[in-house]
Formats: sequence, C-alpha cells, structure tokens
Amino acid sequence: MGTCASKPPKPNPYAPRDQPNVLPEPAQTPKSTVSRDLVTAIKESPFFPFYTPSPAHGVKAPESPANSTPRRIFRLPFPPPSPAKHIKAVLRHRREKTVAKIPEDEESEERTELDKRFGFSKEFTSRLEVAEEVGRGHFGYTCSAKFKKGERKGQKVAVKVIPKSKMTTAIAVEDVRREVKILRSLTGHSNLVQFYDAFEDTENIYIVMELCEGGELLDRILSRGGKYSEDDAKTVLVQILNVVAFCHLQGVVHRDLKPENFLYTSKDENSQLKAIDFGLSDFVRPDERLNDIVGSAYYVAPEVLHRSYSTEADVWSVGVIAYILLCGGRPFWARTESGIFRAVLKAEPSFDEAPWPSLSSEAKDFVKLLLNKDPRKRMTAAQALSHRWIRNHCDVKVPLDILIFRLMKAYLRSSSLRKAALRALSRTLTADELFYLKEQFALLDPENNGSITLEDIKMVLMKNATDSMRESRIPDYLISLNAPQYRRMDFEEFCAAALGVHQLEALDRWEQHARCAYEIFEKDGNRAIVIEELASELGLGPSIPVHAILNDWIRHTDGKLSFLGFVKLLHDYRQSLTLFNDLAEEPEPRKVGTYRAVDCFLRSHENLWL
Repeated sequence: MGTCASKPPKPNPYAPRDQPNVLPEPAQTPKSTVSRDLVTAIKESPFFPFYTPSPAHGVKAPESPANSTPRRIFRLPFPPPSPAKHIKAVLRHRREKTVAKIPEDEESEERTELDKRFGFSKEFTSRLEVAEEVGRGHFGYTCSAKFKKGERKGQKVAVKVIPKSKMTTAIAVEDVRREVKILRSLTGHSNLVQFYDAFEDTENIYIVMELCEGGELLDRILSRGGKYSEDDAKTVLVQILNVVAFCHLQGVVHRDLKPENFLYTSKDENSQLKAIDFGLSDFVRPDERLNDIVGSAYYVAPEVLHRSYSTEADVWSVGVIAYILLCGGRPFWARTESGIFRAVLKAEPSFDEAPWPSLSSEAKDFVKLLLNKDPRKRMTAAQALSHRWIRNHCDVKVPLDILIFRLMKAYLRSSSLRKAALRALSRTLTADELFYLKEQFALLDPENNGSITLEDIKMVLMKNATDSMRESRIPDYLISLNAPQYRRMDFEEFCAAALGVHQLEALDRWEQHARCAYEIFEKDGNRAIVIEELASELGLGPSIPVHAILNDWIRHTDGKLSFLGFVKLLHDYRQSLTLFNDLAEEPEPRKVGTYRAVDCFLRSHENLWL
C-alpha cells in the first residue's frame, strides 16, 4: 500500500496484451483478487520476496502468466550473476534473528517477543475523526480523517493504518520505525507528501499525512493510453527529478520509485505531484554502498541486483518512468520475475519502435543517459535537470547535487599528476557540458565572489539541510574536504574538481574529449616520469610489482605518460590499484597468480565500482 490516498490493489498495469510492450487501456485492465489461502501460501513458500519485508508493502499474487507479470516473487532461478543466493542467505539470517534459542531439555519452539512499542502519541481517537477507507493492502489500509481540535481542526488528512499483528519480524518493526523517522525528518519540499504526526495504540500504528485526492500518476498514464507528449512528460519528470534530487541531497534513497508512488494533490490537470511511500527508503552517506535487494521488479536498477548501490538506483527508476511516459511501453519486459531481472541485467531498451523515431534526439539521449547500466556513467537527478532536453522547461531550477562533494573529495586527495590531467580535461568541455557545473558553482557562490571556500560550502549545505541530512551524517562528510592545500577554489579549478569523468565517458564525444585533453596535457603538464615515481603518486606500496603493473602507463621513447596512462589516471586508478596493496600479506604461492588476475581485472576496468 504505502500511499497517503491509495486505491485498492490493482493488477500489474503493464501486463502484456496484443503487443507485449504496450500499456493496457484503463477500462480493460482486469481486476485483481488475491485469496487468503494464496497469500498464506506465498508467505510460507520457500521462495522469497523480492524486497525487504515492510508492513507498508504487500505481496501481489499474479492472476496468471497470460494476464499479469509477477513482480515480487522469485519463480525460477536464473543464470549467474544471480542475487538469489544472497537473498536466501539474508532472509535466513533474518529469520534466525527472530527465533529464540531453545534449551536442550525443551521440546517446544518459542519465538522471542518483539518489542512493538514505538513511543508515538496514544491520542489518536481524541485527535482525529476517521472517515471512509480509501485503499487497502496486504499489511494495512489507508483511510481519510479529520482533525477534531487544534490548529488543524477540520482539516482532511490521510491516515495509514498498520496493524501491529502484521509485524511478525524485527525487520518489519524496524521498517515502520524508519519510515516514520524519514517522513518526520524529510520536510520542506513542495513535491513531497507532508507528514503531520504518528500515533499508536495496542493494535495499530497510525501515520497521518497530507491527503492527495488526485489519484496516482499511473492512473493518468493509463487514461492517456500510456503516451505523453514530450512537453507533458517534461512537466511530470521535472517534479519527479526535483524531489529525487532533494532526497539525495538530504542523504535519503527512496528505493521504490514507480508511477504508483506519485500522487496528484487534486483532480485538476495541472495539480502538483507528490512522492509518497517511504517504507523501503533508507539513509545513505555519500561514500556508502547499500546491499539490500529492494524495490519493484520493472523499476529495479542493475546494481541493486548486484547488491552494491547508492542514490543512482533511484535515477534508474526515474529513467524507466521516463521511458514509459514517452512511449507507453516498458524498457524491460518478461513473463517471469527472473526473466525481468535477466533483461535488466543484460538487455538494452529499444529505441527503434514507434513512437521513438518520431521523438526528438534530445529526448532519446535523456532517457539513454538515465538508463545507463553503469551507475558511474548515469546522470544524477540534478544533472538530469541540467540536460538540454528539459532545462528550459517551465523555468527549471537546478538543485545542489550531492555528487559534487564526492568528486571534490576525490580531487583534493588526488596526486598532482591527476589534478593536472583533470584540469586539461575540463578545458575541453563545451558550453552545453559546462552548464551543469556553472549552475552548481553559482549555488556554492551565492555572493558571486568568483571563488568558493569550505566555509561557503558549509553555509550553503546547512541552508538546504533538514534533519535527514544530519541523520545521514552528511555534515561530517564535509570534514574530509578540508585538505591543507584547499583555501579558495576558482571556477576553473572547480570544473576540474567536480568533473565526472565516467559520466563524460558516456557521451558520444568522449574519445574527442580525451584526445584533446591529452594534447593539452602534453603541452602543459606531461613530463618525464619514472615508474617508481608514478607508483609513489598512485600510493602503491613497496611490495607491489610496479613494473609489471605500470609498464604500459609510460612511453618508453621519452619516459612521459602515455595516452593509455593518461586515461587511466583520469579514472582515478589510484583507488583501484590499492587492491594490490591488500594482496601483500597473501602467502607467496598465491601472490603471483592473484596479482596476474587483478591486473587483468584492472586492465579491463569494467564494472570496477559496481
């Protein structure tokens, strides 16, 4: 459920009909019914739910392979790489946590008593008058209500009711606790559902939120036959990207973005869109990777299935939504959930079928950059709002991007050689590619001084901060930016520091950028360098066979950095080559073979940070 004004459960709207990649008409969408026996069978099945158990999310059983596509239950194992073994291990570990240890002389099994006290107010019945039910899910239901007293007396709200009896594991209890914590701390954005309060009694948890009466984004997609004009799609995507960028800046990753989790405030055609359902959301630091496999199958990012992801996974989900808005079909489709995962991991979305040939090249480029399988090359939400297809629509304002701080940290810790390489690369950027960097610099330099300091960054960040930012410890992350050599940074150096090399590599002009940058580097920064000096700059220890590893980095004719070495330096191979340092303690018989294997891995440099 997880909505502030959701409707009763519906079948998968993207189920195949005559054409497998076309959305069904709303009137033809079959009604879904799930029997109690079937739900019980699913809960007791040896197969496992695709997402972290949450009282706010139910398991939908498919009607039949012909009418709907299973979304949340593993049906069949699929060839490696497969997250199935990891999921089973995690859920087995979770179940073990909920089972009490039984003395040897006892034959009966007893479970540990879960603490279901949340510390919320117990004045629900005295504060609110409950009206009709507006939606129901497996773990609870949503109803409308009115405040009886106080400053909000008479105001209509939505109440999400979660029975405590449904919280059968410690993970389920923690999911509800975290959802309320995120809703309470993540405030102040116009495209975010407003949280009012949380209550509890002996039976239920009550989450009181803004009532959105305009219905789901999914309903409007279906009412249009699944196709939006480019301008109408921009209007929707600007609102979605704005709230996603806001969440990411605050250190919150949603992890279940889909059309069902965006509601309109009213039935008006131009009403505001609100993001809802933070039951699967979590706090994340800029340098942290999450490993829980959560989400909805059609919208899950490849790196989530690889169990190593961050905020980029949300942007992938936005890319899927953008694809659906523009063409009315799914970018990845299969009749089984394992087939969907296979498609997400290996298949590429089609841009050849109608209506893609009739859409602008900028729209296709926008979607392709969102659906890049390498999260390092994928745009962030703020970068997406800077894309030439969308940035001039309805006075779009580019928000502050959390990626800037991660890139600046890597730059300040880089060697002088890599800084020179990045400065050369930044000088090859076009005006279009500089737009995003200019917007970010302007946000960090509100006084228009032409340079920024660490204090400027702290001031701007705290101006945009909510309690969520403190919860994800982003202010502490700024301490790492306080490098000794960092005093003031002008725009030219900022471009070098905030330049995303991997994202630039995703562009068609990457080869031209790299060649031009190398020519600049040859004139201004390249110098004769011995392998030992290069190893020192890259932070390699004395036990590493540097000549075998770095031999192709240096030109043998004059001892200067080769083009291959220059490109590797841009990619910050210092971080990757430290893998060799970790091998120094291995037993000698294994060391040579392991060095060779890691060397091949680094040379391929594919999926290095996945």
